[in-house]
Amino acid sequence: MSYVAKSFLALCLVLFFSGCVNDPSKRTPGVFIDDAVLEPIIKNEIRKSSSGFKGSHLVVVSYNGVVLLAGQVASEALRAQAAEVAQNINRVRRVHNELTVGGPISLVARSNDTWLTTKVKSRLIASNEAYGTKVKVVTENGVVYLLGLLSRADADNAVTVTARVYGVQKIVKVFEYLD
Repeated sequence: MSYVAKSFLALCLVLFFSGCVNDPSKRTPGVFIDDAVLEPIIKNEIRKSSSGFKGSHLVVVSYNGVVLLAGQVASEALRAQAAEVAQNINRVRRVHNELTVGGPISLVARSNDTWLTTKVKSRLIASNEAYGTKVKVVTENGVVYLLGLLSRADADNAVTVTARVYGVQKIVKVFEYLD
């Protein structure tokens, strides 16, 4: 079977089974794929839109078509341009622009962010409410971004669990609420 035929078959299966998900708090396989495909496309389109993005540190995360932009850019104009480019991409429903103006953070800071994400995710998984499977955690320069499809009560509880993790400087909620 050729690569094209296999790809087509896989796409058909994803589309078929995506209709089988009834829980509104769960993303369908098709949405998972859309999010995974959107992230590099958005990052590439932003970088192509201006040479000013050279040297910028861009973090692009998509969750259910809601896009988080984080990282550092050289100017307020580039910050606004990045959001505009992201918003104009097909399947992007909303953009949360958390880019900051300044130079890229150090590799040490990025390593600390990775460690902080691991600690937060571990705490969420260990909680009795299984937030770890419902919440995507992204950390940039000590700021923890929480994304997911949750009720307001569950979102508040996830924030409470996250706030107890040592090293969290700030929490930004990028939730879609089910209620």
